[in-house]
Amino acid sequence: MIKYNLKCEKNHEFESWFSDSKEFEKLRKKKLLDCIYCNSKIINKSIMSPMVSVLSENKRKVIKINKLAKEERQNFLKLRKYIEQNFENVGDKFSQKVREIYYNSDSKKTIYGTTTKKEREELYEEGIDLLNIPWVEKDN
Repeated sequence: MIKYNLKCEKNHEFESWFSDSKEFEKLRKKKLLDCIYCNSKIINKSIMSPMVSVLSENKRKVIKINKLAKEERQNFLKLRKYIEQNFENVGDKFSQKVREIYYNSDSKKTIYGTTTKKEREELYEEGIDLLNIPWVEKDN
């Protein structure tokens, strides 16, 4: 991808991205480029300086953190998929249902759902340990 500073015949300046310089020329010759201000079809490249980027140590760290975050997101999505396929979603009735399972030693049911902070504290006081997992949105 390449970004060009462009100028129309009325000297309006704007920027646009192209896959490469040949793509810009092809679109310009076919008059498929428009000025964003006046819709003029006569568009040329404007003077521009090349962009040079040197990664600082902080930028490298941010890039590394972003990569790790994406990997962790994928792991959480796999975990979510496993839970959805193997556990019953009881929604906001989780506290009630988990008590039924906990106090009925014959039950081998696996569930997931949501609780309030107060409900989690009450369950903890009863000796019921819960596992909280980040619920990553699928389309996030």
